[in-house]
Order: sequence, then structure tokens, then C-alpha cells
Amino acid sequence: MRYDYLIVGAGLFGAVFARQAMDAGKSCLVVDKSDHIAGNIYTQEIEGIHVHKYGAHIFHTSNKAVWDYMGRFAEFNHFINTPIANFKGELYNLPFNMHTFYEMWGVTTPEQARAVIARQRAAVVGEPRNLEEQAISLVGTDIYEKLVKGYTEKQWGRACKELPSFIIKRLPVRYTFDNNYFNDRYQGIPVEGYTKLVERLLDGATVWLGMDYLANKEELDGLADRVLYTGCIDEYYGYCFGALEYRSLRFESEVLDTPDHQGVAVMNFTDSETPFTRMIEHKHFDFGKQDKTVITREYPADWSRGMRPYYPVNDEKNQALYERYRALAERESSVIFGGRLGHYKYYDMDKVVEAALALSERTIG
Repeated sequence: MRYDYLIVGAGLFGAVFARQAMDAGKSCLVVDKSDHIAGNIYTQEIEGIHVHKYGAHIFHTSNKAVWDYMGRFAEFNHFINTPIANFKGELYNLPFNMHTFYEMWGVTTPEQARAVIARQRAAVVGEPRNLEEQAISLVGTDIYEKLVKGYTEKQWGRACKELPSFIIKRLPVRYTFDNNYFNDRYQGIPVEGYTKLVERLLDGATVWLGMDYLANKEELDGLADRVLYTGCIDEYYGYCFGALEYRSLRFESEVLDTPDHQGVAVMNFTDSETPFTRMIEHKHFDFGKQDKTVITREYPADWSRGMRPYYPVNDEKNQALYERYRALAERESSVIFGGRLGHYKYYDMDKVVEAALALSERTIG
């Protein structure tokens, strides 16, 4: 059989594009070298709990059209992300807000909190030159030392003084008692898990799992008129200009014989001594009442070829390298690139959906 589209990658971007193509009367073959659909938002049921296998994924958006679109394929609950920061056993509310400032300094009014931060940010003179100076200029030295420095250096594998300031430019700081991590109007998690949502998006497509596209490129390309490629753009071109850099993650999960381990879905461990950055307790995403619980420790890792890439390292060197690959991609007539890896860009899930819908509108006849 010949298909209108070969879609490489059964993650959210590829699935949304496939749905749009099929709704337009096109046929789709979707291939993924993994043994499951849904990419990094894959959820697996363990002890009756939807376990986020590749880290916490909370859908949030201010775009009603995107929220309504996703609502076609899943019912969402009303989960609101209210993570806790753990610094050597001291607990602080996130994002940085009046609860955090009270826990840190005992201040009770926004005026008092602003005064403390104003005094501490005086340590930075002129335009911030790196992430450390940017963070101090936003939240002062105390919060930087306890809640930013260790976590960030573990996450990126570099000293904060060596990281560009833009990584943390939008650090949320609130002078209200509001623990809602996101500002978006629409927030929640699919009641049946993300895997079921992606399954519905892909309904009607031919899906081949365990299929390495690049190892079978000639044969697979011959099956379709056009290709949507959502893998790493540098790998597609055989790393001809060199490899782009990513950060990776390693996960350790375990089932505990207790109904509640930490009382919150996401706890960040912000000291440098704790080797993991976060502990996820998955049942809290679904307000679960199970007798057992599943926790996952999230360890940042250096990335090398063959590992799962998570975070593009969007510094000047890597962006310049990506632009060379993008120039090659723009000359393709039958291949289009999309998604986090195809665009070498970190996307929140709502932005993935927006980008996939926009691409489908431009390219599907």
C-alpha cells in the first residue's frame, strides 16, 4: 500500500499532524523506533496508577482553541501543579511567591518581600552576564543559593556562571500567596492517561513500532508521497556538520507499600548533594486513592548518541549549528521537519499542538 504521508515519530507532534491529515482524507503510515506510542508523554498503568514514564507532564495552555482540540480526544481533570522545593529537608513552596518568602525570611507582606529582594539583588551590577547573575537580579542571593543554584547545575551539568542568562529570564516571581505553578487558564491531565489520548489521535493510521526509520529509510520513503520527520535533525543528515548537544535524563521508579509517600506530585531537590533533581509521586496527578504508590526519581545525565535526548542546549554555538541544518531542511521538497527534535527547540505540550496544527494547515492540501 502507498500512503500520502509517512510520519516518523509517534509522539504528540506526529500524532496531531496525522490526525489532521486523516481528517483531510489523507492516509498515514506512522513509524517509531520505540516499542510504544506517545513519545515522552507515554503513560503506563502500574498498580492502577498512570505512571509518567519520562517525567511529569502537566498540560497547560491559555489557548482555548488548543484546549478544545485536546478535549476532543480526552477528558481532562482539574490538576493544578503546586510543586515543593526540598533544600536539605527545608520545604519551600514553588513558584517563588509570598509563601516562599515567608518560609525563607518570615516576611508577611509584599512590601517586606520586595525590600529583601531589592537589598540582595544589589550584588549584581549592570546587565546580568550569566545565569547566576540573572537569577540573583530576579530573586536575590538567598533564594538563588537555596532553590536555584544546586538544582540548575544538576539539570544542566554546568556551573551557573557558565550558563547563559536567557535560560532563567522568565523565572516566575509572585508577590501573592499563589502556589499555582502555571499562569495558564486551562490546566489538567487526561483522566485515562496520555497514552490513550495519543491512541485516539492515531486512530485510523497504520502504526509500525520498533521500526528504525533511518536504518530503513530508502524502503520506507518509497511507501509515501511526503515525509514528516520528528526525530533529531542532525541525525537525519548524518551529523554532517557535527552533533547538536542535548541534556538527557535517567529515571528510577519503584512501587511503595504506602498510600502516600510525599503528599505532592512533584518535589524538587534543590541542594547539590542530592543526585536527583525531582521525585515524582504519580498518583497525585490523578488524585488517586490506591493502597500503594509509585515514585520516580529523576536524574539529569550527559547525553551521547543512542540516548534519549530531552533538552536542547540552545546556546549560541548549538543554535548556529542548528541553523546550518535548518538551511538544508528548507531545500527539501518531499520532507518536512517538526517537533522538539526536528526544530531543535524546547516546546511545552500546548506549543507542540499549536506548531503541529499550524504545520498541517500550511502543508496538507
